[in-house]
Amino acid sequence: MDTFQQWELPGAGLARLAQRTLPLPAPQAGEILIRTEAVALNYRDAEIAEHGMGYALSYPHTPASDLAGRVVAVGPGVTRFAVGQRVLSAFIPGWIDGAPLPWSQAPSRGAPLPGVLAQYVAGPADGYVSAPSALSAVEASTLPVAGLTAWMALVEQGRLHAGQTVVVQGTGGVSLFALQLAVAHGANVIVVSGSDDKLARALALGARHGINRRQMPDWQRQVLALTAGRGADHILEMAGGDNVERSLQAVAQGGRISLIGLLEADRFTLPVVPLIGSRASITGIAVGSRRALEDLVRTVDLLDIRPVIEAVYPFEHAPQAFAHLQRGAFGKVVIEAGT
Repeated sequence: MDTFQQWELPGAGLARLAQRTLPLPAPQAGEILIRTEAVALNYRDAEIAEHGMGYALSYPHTPASDLAGRVVAVGPGVTRFAVGQRVLSAFIPGWIDGAPLPWSQAPSRGAPLPGVLAQYVAGPADGYVSAPSALSAVEASTLPVAGLTAWMALVEQGRLHAGQTVVVQGTGGVSLFALQLAVAHGANVIVVSGSDDKLARALALGARHGINRRQMPDWQRQVLALTAGRGADHILEMAGGDNVERSLQAVAQGGRISLIGLLEADRFTLPVVPLIGSRASITGIAVGSRRALEDLVRTVDLLDIRPVIEAVYPFEHAPQAFAHLQRGAFGKVVIEAGT
């Protein structure tokens, strides 16, 4: 095979997504060539495709950032991987370890860097990690963004441990990874969702309690009731806007709010005195380093965590996969890219 298929956007708007035939690249010095096996979609991918999400994209642009695949060729000087190894893409290829880099110094896959929705991808070997041995390619593809975001919030920065109470908002990819990681660490998990069906499925995954936010808009009161007035040690804030103040009211003294999503609004305001009085910290979470992804991979293998996949689409049905993502999903939507 000397050509491959790649999905591209000639400009903003998912309706313009189209396949293009390209010559198969040869890996340059320090690079590997990967045969893509699966690409997991994130809410961010759809937002970027529709309107750029603030990035100055160069068109044509290939979307998506989460890849699981197999190395089929290595360039000169590559010692990190060998042909045949299964790999995952690191979301921020230049962030190997240590403190987060400024956005200008740490471009991410899918925007502003080109994405991975292609049958083959070539790039520097340093931007990839070994895939977990216990997961299929479809399952493993969900780790680089959704899995790592939950890991960074709870474990890397949140110092998760047994006995804590964790509130998880929603039932998307990040939220369900957070639920599974927290349960595996012995935490008490409360899930907040607008669907009784999704809450029932979250309880089946190990959540202790579920709160329907449509039936109980002031869900923070139920969190306080369930914790005998103490509040939650850690809350994963996925909505933004006015919901952040409800999270502040539900967090324990000295607790933590990890700000991850902006499903309702990209701005919020808080009263200063209650924030000071809570002694709580509010921390922004934006995925993590390559080293942290490697730690997550080892943990997933050790704890036998199975990512929740709602739907898998063939490569040629990528537009339908994006449509499913925009409708909402319990867990992840994945595109299988077998060639």
